Amino acid sequence: MTGPAATFGFRDVDPEAKPGLVRGVFDRVARRYDLMNDLMSGGVHRLWKDAVAARLNPQPGETIVDCAGGTGDMARRFAKMARRAQLRRGGSDARIFVVDYNAEMIGAGRAKGSEPEIAWAVGDAQRLPLPDACADAYVIAFGIRNVTDISAALREARRVLKPGGRFLCLEFSRPVTEPLQKAYDAYSFKVIPEIGARFAGDREAYQYLVESIRRFPDQRRFAAMIGEAGFARVDYTNFTGGVAALHTARVV
Repeated sequence: MTGPAATFGFRDVDPEAKPGLVRGVFDRVARRYDLMNDLMSGGVHRLWKDAVAARLNPQPGETIVDCAGGTGDMARRFAKMARRAQLRRGGSDARIFVVDYNAEMIGAGRAKGSEPEIAWAVGDAQRLPLPDACADAYVIAFGIRNVTDISAALREARRVLKPGGRFLCLEFSRPVTEPLQKAYDAYSFKVIPEIGARFAGDREAYQYLVESIRRFPDQRRFAAMIGEAGFARVDYTNFTGGVAALHTARVV
């Protein structure tokens, strides 16, 4: 092992091995990624993403990084919202950079059609192919727990943001009550892998999904990590009782 262990589900693995393991998972699920999100969440993930887009409030002329944006689910929301604002008050087109480590996910996103504001690139959240202080906003939705070094990804997000830039991270988190946690655990471990087996033909990938959520820091610890990366005005909002959480921060 070349350094401190990285997490891959409930396993501890060599940090150099994790990117390939994660890439293998998303290579297998890319074509059915959006369908599976609908099946697993009953469509609730769409409400969470709508809330993130509303909080971001994309504007004409802004540069937005959609990190781990794979299929473009968030980027399309941002493009449409910025375009509506542009029709009301003018201004130049927004620019939205979808960056994802997995080429299959990018391919699945582009196959669904794009928007003129969106550019697509394969890239690493820990080493974004973007210059310093180039973006007005950075968004990562359900992607940061798959990164080998979360702190490095947070520092990289801060690097590419302009002064005043907004950071938004939507990620699965910890339910805030014990009954909800027990119900969520039962659903996660018994139902989600079975959905993966039946509809995607891949129980293992969705077992990893469930396990990776449990290994991710809870709301308070992750908020502390964001602050440690140099962000200010760190806050979070729980969705569905803490099943997911939106973390927000600013560069000052």
